[in-house]
Amino acid sequence: MFGKAIACVPASTTNLGPGFDVLGLALKLYSTVEIEETDSGVRIIVHGVDQDKIPTSTDNLAFESANYIFQRVGYQPKGIKLTITNGIPAIRGLGGSGTAILGGLLSANAICGDPFSPDQILDFAVEREGHPDNITASLLGGLTVAVVDKKNVKAVKLSPPEDLRVVIAIPDYTLSTKEAREVLPQNLDLKSAIYNVSRSSLLVAAVATGKLDMLNVAMQDLLHQPHRAKLIPGFEDVCNSAIQAGALSAALSGAGPSIAAYCITSEDQIANVMIDAFAENGLNAEAKILEVDSAGATVSLHLHSSD
Repeated sequence: MFGKAIACVPASTTNLGPGFDVLGLALKLYSTVEIEETDSGVRIIVHGVDQDKIPTSTDNLAFESANYIFQRVGYQPKGIKLTITNGIPAIRGLGGSGTAILGGLLSANAICGDPFSPDQILDFAVEREGHPDNITASLLGGLTVAVVDKKNVKAVKLSPPEDLRVVIAIPDYTLSTKEAREVLPQNLDLKSAIYNVSRSSLLVAAVATGKLDMLNVAMQDLLHQPHRAKLIPGFEDVCNSAIQAGALSAALSGAGPSIAAYCITSEDQIANVMIDAFAENGLNAEAKILEVDSAGATVSLHLHSSD
């Protein structure tokens, strides 16, 4: 019998202002990774959004991650057909690389009979990604707080209020995480450190207690956004426009260039003003109004005969 496993993984927005590399929120926007055992060879197919930005060679992140599982188990399929149906704009701060890594790990793990636990999959994924925020949110769903302790991820999942919506304004250019990290300072003064710790703590408490009116203060940041804003034309204009239109708060989505506005009403108006603000700064953009994904990644296994 040959196996076919399909992993469906939600996008994520991370940092949420002050929670740099720690906080993540899963969104109802998905990519799927399907791995099917075949008689021979390797075939990688990519469909969907930004498919031209995702390699179909063996340096594809999903394939590399699947192969990692096969090597750990000591199992080598005769052949593999890997199909990615991508629904997440690539290199825009929505966790696309994390979904590819998780998709590869989860689907290969299913084909091998689930030898690794979800906690182990999380550790493998974070080791490959380099930071736990996107990966943890996409795997677990909801709002996650994640840290790495001695190569192991320690994470807590919270469930935000059901009426929370996230408006993502996505400009039509890409910004790599590497580039966005290069502009960050290597040292932080004590006052700025306290500022970020206090805001990120308030943010977690606000979500946990449903006090979303606190988000405007809780999402303020001195660690990364002031530096990354220089790479994104109109950053302040887009955020301010969203808040004036009724958003509770606005922040970079991951490393950017996408900007996330958090709201419980006026989603359409917020989306429109964010697009307009980008346009006034010379950028075309689209906006997506998304709910929070509370379930996280899912995977299914199907068996079929070789003929």
